Amino acid sequence: MALYLLGIFMGALDTGIITPARPLISTQLGVDESAGIWMITIYTLAYAAAIPIMGKLADRSGRKPIYLLSIALFGAGSLLCGLSQDVGSFGMLIAARALQAIGGGGILPIATAEVGTTVPQERRGLALGLVGAVYGVANIFGASAGSLVLQIAGAENWQWIFYINIPITLAILVTGALILPNHTSEKVAPIDVWGSLVLVAMILSLLYGLRNLDYLDVATSITSTEVWPFLAAFLALLPVLIVVERRAADPVLHLSYFTDRGIALTLLLSLLSGVILMGVVFVPEFAENALRLPAGSGGYAVIALGLTSGVGAPLSGRLTDRFGPRLVLGFGALICLLAAVSLIGWAIPAPSTVSVMVSLCLLGLGLGFVVGSPLNYMMLERTAPEDSSSALATLSLMRSIGTTLAPAVMVGFLAQAGGVIQADVTAALPRSVPAPALPHAAELQATLTRWKSDPDLADRLGTLDPALLAPTDLTIDPTAGGTLPEPLVQELRTADVTTIVAVSKDVARAMFARETPHTIETITAGVTSGIDGVDAGLAGTADAEKKMTDSLATMSANLTAMAEAQQKMSRQLNEMDEGLAGMRKGVAGLDAGIAGMKKGIAGLDRAVAGMDEGLTAQRAALAGAEQGAAAAAHSPDPGVASQAAAQLAGLRGAVQDLENKRAAAVSQRTGLQAKLDQAVAKRADLVASQAKLQQGRSALAQARTKLTRGRDELLTAHSDLTDARAALLAKQDELRTTREQMVELRDAIPAAFDTALTTYLDEIDQAAPDIELAYQRGLNQGFRGVYLLFGGAAALALVALALVGRPRT
Repeated sequence: MALYLLGIFMGALDTGIITPARPLISTQLGVDESAGIWMITIYTLAYAAAIPIMGKLADRSGRKPIYLLSIALFGAGSLLCGLSQDVGSFGMLIAARALQAIGGGGILPIATAEVGTTVPQERRGLALGLVGAVYGVANIFGASAGSLVLQIAGAENWQWIFYINIPITLAILVTGALILPNHTSEKVAPIDVWGSLVLVAMILSLLYGLRNLDYLDVATSITSTEVWPFLAAFLALLPVLIVVERRAADPVLHLSYFTDRGIALTLLLSLLSGVILMGVVFVPEFAENALRLPAGSGGYAVIALGLTSGVGAPLSGRLTDRFGPRLVLGFGALICLLAAVSLIGWAIPAPSTVSVMVSLCLLGLGLGFVVGSPLNYMMLERTAPEDSSSALATLSLMRSIGTTLAPAVMVGFLAQAGGVIQADVTAALPRSVPAPALPHAAELQATLTRWKSDPDLADRLGTLDPALLAPTDLTIDPTAGGTLPEPLVQELRTADVTTIVAVSKDVARAMFARETPHTIETITAGVTSGIDGVDAGLAGTADAEKKMTDSLATMSANLTAMAEAQQKMSRQLNEMDEGLAGMRKGVAGLDAGIAGMKKGIAGLDRAVAGMDEGLTAQRAALAGAEQGAAAAAHSPDPGVASQAAAQLAGLRGAVQDLENKRAAAVSQRTGLQAKLDQAVAKRADLVASQAKLQQGRSALAQARTKLTRGRDELLTAHSDLTDARAALLAKQDELRTTREQMVELRDAIPAAFDTALTTYLDEIDQAAPDIELAYQRGLNQGFRGVYLLFGGAAALALVALALVGRPRT
């Protein structure tokens, strides 16, 4: 019996041992929550399909060889499950889990049948209770064992949760081959292959349809092509199953069982017990979320559940022998219902160590009574002893159907909660990143804005928009229009309450990396374009500055030449002024000479006139004297004649002298007139020369004035060009400074955005309590659905128990 119990323990342990590792395995193998649940679903499905086949093989070939074959298949599947991590194949893991389940499908029913048929009637309840206790405790403690293995081996080495089955398998095979007896049935009907295939097809159809059903919007989702065709296939296969099973010699599902109300309700209770049992699958994840435990450690919380289950299972066996299975099973269902109420009404809305542990203790105690001897006892007391194997196999089949369908529905609640989590968590994230602190951004923005209004510089800026440098917060929209990118969704789905902040930061980094490169590229490209424009501007200003310098040198040379010309003209004007002054003096001297000569001529004219008068008088006197002399000649007085002659001679001499003087005066006047004429001519020449010189001076003065004006204009132009060159040099300095600032800003862009990201991540750290609470509440919505289903199954079990009658004796 011990080897059978050890096999039950190993098979049941492996159902729960994978639960704390399931999210880790899903993440490592790259599948989501809905796909990851197939690690459990495929096991329960293959388990359910294998139960009747293994039972028939055990009846035909004996329980011992089929039991050992089941153990070997289970061990081989465990080995392949572990190897799937090294291969990195989720498909290999699912196939290996199916192989495990085929082996497991023979372990429990064969062991239960062996115990149920070989133990005396008076101790059967206790024995079956022990089977139920081992199965229930192993099933429940499997999660704790999984957490322990993950803690020892490391979460990244989850294959060891499968490898630990290998030594147990080898021990059972070696020992069982030596000591186990072999019991066979006398009459063995053929295996119901067609019935098994149709039943599996029905379960798969129902499973797939329920898996894709949105339990928050059933009316809409049931019309989906991912739901209704499969539900319709399930209903269509139901009459096929009935026809096939009626024709089968030994049907996989005895339809006659469903004609007996007590057996049918017992089978229904077994199915419901499978649903109730699957509530344990999600306990580790629930405990991790409620108590904020690290991933993979939630299995330890199942210890409380396992302890109370370990108390309830053997106690249910003893109480079954004393009070009967119905009362014991009803008590267990009632406790399960209370556990559901406690979870939904207390532990989920107000999670704490006390609320969670009390609820799990109730859950474990209820499971100990439900998944134990009462159901096996009820089934055996309603069927003939020769049908015990098939009866218990059918009972196990119904439980397996429940354990197959329940996770699909339960994970649907969690998957839908994932959508709520996504919305709630992203809503709790900061919606913007503080503006990256770029050096000189404000100064450059003002400078570039000013340059944009300068036609000479606007073209130099290229595509650089000064607004790019404005300190604007970066908007981060994690929902990207309502839907996160699938890798980020997957990362959120595989997070837990202890890692959600870190995952949110990963999401933030990914979103930052997705949304900021364009901004960085735009700013960098714009700044680079601006730098290129500034470089072109510097080159242009350098050329312009060289031209200005050359022009200023030419202007300076021209100004010097013009100054020299001005000086030369001034000297020439001074010389002309001196010449004009000399000419004026010469003219004045000539005028004075002419005036003197004119006075001399006038004096000579007066003297000649006086002389003419004197001559006239003297000639008159001479005529008189001649007459007197003529008379005197006749005068007898010689003296008179002599005196008259002397007087006449004197008069003639005086006249001659006066005529000589007059002739001299006339000659002098003539000479003086000639000189006067010469002087007048010379004066006229001098005046003409003076006028010509004055004209030349006026022309030179005008030329000098024009040269002075031209030099003044050139001086003004030189000054303006000097100012323009100074402004150009200042602009060059500004361009160089701006270029240095732009290069510094461009080089600082990556670091600035890294700093902005760090600041954003710090804000996420500050929002960590809100994020964790949003995640916890969102996931609790899923767990509320899980335990509503759990509680509903418990309540329905109470109703079914009320309808079950006493067995016919």
